[in-house]
Amino acid sequence: MLRRWIFADQLGPHFLDDPRQPVLLVECKGVFRRRAVHRQKAHLLLSALRHRAAELGDQAVYLRTETYREALRRLGEPVQVCHPTSRRARELVRSLEQVEMLPARGFVTSHEDFVAWADDQRSTLRLEDFYQYARRRHGVLLDGTEPAGGRWSFDAQRRPSHASRFELPDVPPPPPPVEDDIDAEVRRDLDRWAAEGIRFVGNDGPRQFPVTRAEAVARLDHFIRFRLPLFGRYQDAMRAADPFLAHSALSPAFNLGLLDPMEAIRKAELAYRQGSAPLPSVEAFIRRLLGWRDFVWHLYWYFDAGYRRGNPMSVPPSIPRWFAVLDADSLQARCLAAALAGVRDRGWVPHTERLVVLRNYALQRAWRPSELVDWFHRCFVDGHEWAMTANVAGMSPYADRSWMSSHPYAASGNHVNRVSDYCLTCRYDPRMLLGTHACPFTAGYWAFLDGARERLRGNVRMSRALRQLDRLDDLPAVLAQEERRGSSPP
Repeated sequence: MLRRWIFADQLGPHFLDDPRQPVLLVECKGVFRRRAVHRQKAHLLLSALRHRAAELGDQAVYLRTETYREALRRLGEPVQVCHPTSRRARELVRSLEQVEMLPARGFVTSHEDFVAWADDQRSTLRLEDFYQYARRRHGVLLDGTEPAGGRWSFDAQRRPSHASRFELPDVPPPPPPVEDDIDAEVRRDLDRWAAEGIRFVGNDGPRQFPVTRAEAVARLDHFIRFRLPLFGRYQDAMRAADPFLAHSALSPAFNLGLLDPMEAIRKAELAYRQGSAPLPSVEAFIRRLLGWRDFVWHLYWYFDAGYRRGNPMSVPPSIPRWFAVLDADSLQARCLAAALAGVRDRGWVPHTERLVVLRNYALQRAWRPSELVDWFHRCFVDGHEWAMTANVAGMSPYADRSWMSSHPYAASGNHVNRVSDYCLTCRYDPRMLLGTHACPFTAGYWAFLDGARERLRGNVRMSRALRQLDRLDDLPAVLAQEERRGSSPP
């Protein structure tokens, strides 16, 4: 049996063919020299690698090297490796002698099945179409051959109301990760690396996410029991006092390979079948794993590397320094300050803050998609290039050919106000377009539509907004105001 080389995002037992299979784990210091990653992301990766090595004991060879090539030379024996999760890593594996690359694991739909489905779609790939295909293909949430409850989506039943969005029922907190001697060693090593000149972004802090299979399973089981029943109702809500709300916060565990998505899908479906979680909540959670997660993974490989660059004929502005260095304290827009502070202090915020706040603001200012992908990749503990390319470059900057969304995901401050409590104490008024209290999201929304109106003409989902834009008497003043604002922190 060949030794299995497992990367830091392949740490679960489903990446081995046999529990006794010999393993190679490599701690590659050079990876951290290439780009300034979040300090807590670096901690999570190293802690997870070292904990896996401790679990495997003599079954694993653990090498600390500057490069992967150096590690393979030191090992001096043939190995197998599951398909890596980045193009760079795949090209490395292909260039190495005595390395056999196996099909990818850690996702539900196989590469071959996705390609067959995508090729059959001809000109248009849609997340919703793939999600329905995957539900049927894998027999998930079906009653016979039809979707459970007679519908594929329950979005209309999941939108938070003004009366409920801030009052999450009292539920016990998830089991907290407990730092140990391995975490202490990681923190000392990262301090030494920083002194040697390796750069990090964000703040250090107590570890908040699982690094072992046992921690991840405990967190999943807690979510299924206590928070999944509430997930559908609160998944799009934002609350200043509680960034986690009903979210599972399991994306780091999935992206480290500690959990197999299908085990989570089956546990969620079982909760519905047993009557302990409502169908809208269960369907929403499964949509994230079986639909969105698999879809963006496969899009990353299905399309070429130019996907993340967007329109090569345009030269969009770079992201400003305050955003790049996570300077949340310089901001007065409360939602944006809270989201950026969450990235700085935790390396994680829920999807609504990523989409409605961070990416929406970047979309409105037309920041460079490739830089945004890199920023999300480096600054989030669950950030991976495959996840960020389609989701950031596709949904937010509208830089693709509508593969991720049929319309740009732009929203005004009024939308932020509907799904959050941030506007209640913000100096900006989401209803105001002009003046010192004009919301940068509301003014930015109309400025964005004006700049994109030619691209959006003919888009049925944007026709109403464009008609409103044509009737906006204050548009010249709004555009002049946004020009003056420029890249200054709002």
